[in-house]
Amino acid sequence: MARIIGGLTSSHIPAVGAAYAKKQFEDPYWKPFFEGYPPVHKWLAEQKPDVAVVFYNDHGLNFFLDKMPTFAIGAAFEYENQDEGWGIPALGKFRGYPELSWRIIDGVVADGFDVCSCQEMAVDHGFSVPVQLFWGDQTKNPIKTIPICVNTVQHPVPTPMRCYRFGQAIGRAISAFPGNEKVVILGTGGMSHQLDGKRAGFINKKFDLMCMEKIVDDPEELAKISTADLIQEAGAQGLEFILWLAMRGCLNGKVKRLHQNYHIPISNTAAGTLLLENAA
Repeated sequence: MARIIGGLTSSHIPAVGAAYAKKQFEDPYWKPFFEGYPPVHKWLAEQKPDVAVVFYNDHGLNFFLDKMPTFAIGAAFEYENQDEGWGIPALGKFRGYPELSWRIIDGVVADGFDVCSCQEMAVDHGFSVPVQLFWGDQTKNPIKTIPICVNTVQHPVPTPMRCYRFGQAIGRAISAFPGNEKVVILGTGGMSHQLDGKRAGFINKKFDLMCMEKIVDDPEELAKISTADLIQEAGAQGLEFILWLAMRGCLNGKVKRLHQNYHIPISNTAAGTLLLENAA
């Protein structure tokens, strides 16, 4: 059967994509951020996962406020990254894996989750930036991908617990997929940040670090936080932390933290990187 080998977290803000394109890896401003990734690159090179399941939130490229599904799962043979106006070079197409996508879709529907299945899907920086940070140029080092978009924009949004349970359902579906695929799960976005309103620039380092601790050993308790409290503690866009909880739900009850990095500020956004190895 397919096996989930671990979970990764990463910021996905457009400024990161621009810095990557300009190769600003040694720039004093960006170096503490990019230094969080080589240990993950080493682990990925050793483990050689076949598939990356990527939890992200769409920023108006594929969905907009007039049509915003709570959960949408890509089931295409490939996914195109398009120009969003941020000045980030559009990347090549990402490989899909529709056979596993449909197993996930069937599994979560049987588990009581109603999802939007997408046989065509454009992916924005929320998806492309983390994949590039972990695997680089997809034309040279392609990995099969399954984008899973979660609404963090148009209220009502799914609760933290709902996202955690959604991840658990996806984990069960992947584990029931026949084959020898090694799967890694990505939770993208965050951490605390607010880009507009009276609290623009808000960052809560204490809350971020607490989340990075509890998501490892006590995710069930962490998922009990309400949507309103999450926004209060992490900012309006810090709500993206529900994507981390979905990732964690896919993993087993016990995981091993192999690497962690936290850096602020990046465009008024706190960024956290985690490498979690799934327990047997």
